[in-house]
Amino acid sequence: MAVAVRGGRGGGSGGVGTGFLSLFSYRVFVSALFSLLFIATATVLLTTRPSTTHHHSRLQSGGNAYMHTTYVALNSDPLRTRLDLIYRQANDHVTLVKAYAAYARKLKLDISRQLKMFDDLAKNFSDISSKPRYKSSLFETDGSLDEDVLRQFEKEVKDRVKFARLLMAESKENYDNQLKIQKLKDTIFAVSELLGKAKKNGAFASSIAAKSVPKSLHCLAMRLVEERISHPEKYKDDLPKSEFEDPDLYHYAIFSDNVIAVSVVVRSVVKNAEEPWKHVFHVVTDRMNLAAMKVWFRMRPVEGGAHMEVKAIEDYKFMNSAYVPVLRQIESSKKKFYLEHKMENATKDGNNMKFRDLEHMSMLNHLRFYLPEMYPKLHKILFLEDDVVVQKDLTGLWKIDLSGKVNGAVETCFGSFHRFSQYLNFSNPLIRERFNPKACAWAYGMNIFDLDAWRREQCTEMYHSWQNLNVDRTLWNSGTLPPGLMTFYSLTKSLDKSWHVLGLGYNPSISMDVINNAAVIHYNGNMKPWLDIAMIRYKNLWTKYVDNDMEFVQTCNFGV
Repeated sequence: MAVAVRGGRGGGSGGVGTGFLSLFSYRVFVSALFSLLFIATATVLLTTRPSTTHHHSRLQSGGNAYMHTTYVALNSDPLRTRLDLIYRQANDHVTLVKAYAAYARKLKLDISRQLKMFDDLAKNFSDISSKPRYKSSLFETDGSLDEDVLRQFEKEVKDRVKFARLLMAESKENYDNQLKIQKLKDTIFAVSELLGKAKKNGAFASSIAAKSVPKSLHCLAMRLVEERISHPEKYKDDLPKSEFEDPDLYHYAIFSDNVIAVSVVVRSVVKNAEEPWKHVFHVVTDRMNLAAMKVWFRMRPVEGGAHMEVKAIEDYKFMNSAYVPVLRQIESSKKKFYLEHKMENATKDGNNMKFRDLEHMSMLNHLRFYLPEMYPKLHKILFLEDDVVVQKDLTGLWKIDLSGKVNGAVETCFGSFHRFSQYLNFSNPLIRERFNPKACAWAYGMNIFDLDAWRREQCTEMYHSWQNLNVDRTLWNSGTLPPGLMTFYSLTKSLDKSWHVLGLGYNPSISMDVINNAAVIHYNGNMKPWLDIAMIRYKNLWTKYVDNDMEFVQTCNFGV
């Protein structure tokens, strides 16, 4: 426009006037527009003032509270700001109270009194604003607020807030306990699994400890062998005595490779015998321990004039794999293990460990089925295991009438425990057809055998037939008790339980009265009395028969 004015010729004053009017009209237009916008904004702010009556109906929501706070701040009224903060606090606690009540219902707790208190408290918070005094002075007035009324209102709100916090603190403890209980249940479940694993590991470790040879026993055997080598002239074999075959004497069969254990059995029998010179002990061991066993009983002769015979398995020529099924199975199992299994797999596999268990596979443990052939001139014999202690004279066992039966033994069943079903595989038709699963089992450890009845009933042949049928272990798993139960089924005479008390190798709760009244106590189980894991409560009943005057016992540091 300036260019146009400057470029005009002959009409200068008229051009200037026209330009000025146009610029003035534009500025007036802009000023009017801004004025209208300002008036509109002011009108909106003045006409959108929130109603003060929203307080008395219910505690305000979050959005209304925010608008109200904004309005109060704009009006710069400190009392209304204070009122708004009080309502915020009350509203927050109402929300918490309702949340706790909902959580209590979810947990289904037996706290109906608390639930009612929660509901009443929430109602009381809301009803405060409905009181006429507060409603007229605080919520329905456009003027200034009464500070005294506001202070009283604040006091009531704070009292209810304090009560609400106490109630929630108490409730929180209860709810936390419920959570703790659930966590405790989870912990118990996890610990139960760990306990199960620990029991398995403990049983495995206990089994290893029980089957291992303690250092003291190894030391004793080595000392005895060393004595034999150093003084061979002192330990020449004697000729067999006639007493070894005299049927009128009391004969005992003990099969073991444990020198100290055998000595305790023999010593306990003799010390409690009324006529020890009438007792004959037949000890059979393996070739490795034969020298040690003989040297012991040469150095420490049996007291009271009792007779002692010590032999090795190999001295019985009929004991060979051609005649004895278990010997064939032992040879077969050894070949199978060494040719087909790795040591690490066998260690992890419990079945392989059981299959290789020396106690179950040792021929010493199966000699009990060949008593008539080993002692052909005897009529009766008492079989004792090496983990027993004799506390009374046992000659009364020879006077018991077995009623034509072969085996005299103490039964071990009670309730559903120790029945045939626990030892034999009744899913096999051979077992199911021949035996009663509820038949009562009896114990090895102290058994009086009528050898004449044994020969008549052909029990050894019966044992062989069952062993041949169990090559694949489908009739029973392992051990000598299952084939014994089968071989002497219906041929066993039950003896009074006081003759033979079992469990001292695993049961810590046997009554001492029962033990003291027993003729024979049996440390069956893993906690043998010569081991460190033996139960202290019963150990002295065994150690008092250990020959502590024997020099090698002292040298080898037996913990007795």
